[in-house]
Amino acid sequence: MIPSYLQELCKSQSYNPDNFFLIAGPCVVESESLLDEVAGTVSRICARLEIPYVFKASYRKANRTSASSFTGIGDETALQLLQKTGQKYNLPVTSDIHAYDEAAPAAKYIDILQIPAFLCRQTDLLVAAAETGKIVNVKKGQFLSGPSMQFAVDKIKKAGNNNILLTERGTTFGYQDLVVDYRNIPWMQAHGVPVVMDCTHSLQQPNQTSGVTGGNPQLIETIAKAAIATGADGLFIETHPNPAVAKSDGANMLRLELLEPLLEKLVKLRKAVI
Repeated sequence: MIPSYLQELCKSQSYNPDNFFLIAGPCVVESESLLDEVAGTVSRICARLEIPYVFKASYRKANRTSASSFTGIGDETALQLLQKTGQKYNLPVTSDIHAYDEAAPAAKYIDILQIPAFLCRQTDLLVAAAETGKIVNVKKGQFLSGPSMQFAVDKIKKAGNNNILLTERGTTFGYQDLVVDYRNIPWMQAHGVPVVMDCTHSLQQPNQTSGVTGGNPQLIETIAKAAIATGADGLFIETHPNPAVAKSDGANMLRLELLEPLLEKLVKLRKAVI
């Protein structure tokens, strides 16, 4: 399901309403040239495949394992580049916020406020995001079940905002791995909101002793296919021209050149299951 509030954001795009929607981009704003390359490439692919597309990049990474990890190029600069990229390619844009006082400033530049999984229970953050009137995409905590995300939905709705997405991104399994329980897709859809599958973060291997998060990007296609088969409304995929040199989450991002053949397969699968 592509909700009416997302259809409005994507109204300048030509897409098949029976398709899934895609949220994709690099993990973090590294440079204007990176945003331009990824947004230009993915928007061209999505236009051909008639997939509604939301561009994603974090303007700041507050949740890094090591204190020495890259966090961003500066909030204002990164937000301005996100807005510029969205305007250039006629795309809605999304980024993470990590504290309640980030919501209103970020909402001046972006269309969808994303709540990181480990903050999905923070009431003041959810309420502040809701009060901007923007779409709020809440990632399910790695420590929560799909049914328990009803409380996050309730907080946002009680703050006067019904424009909500929920994103599945795996559940903590052991100490340094995640596992995807696909029951969470229909369970969270039962809350009356569209559900997105995060195909890249669900393959993270967090909390490595090296201080750098690991991942299994070779399984992105597996996660994505299973998500489409189980009825996910949208997909979230972080992608980069060269993940090996990415400044954040390179270990689980999809190489940009692999995105088009993957989406071609997923569009065919979507047609087969609807």
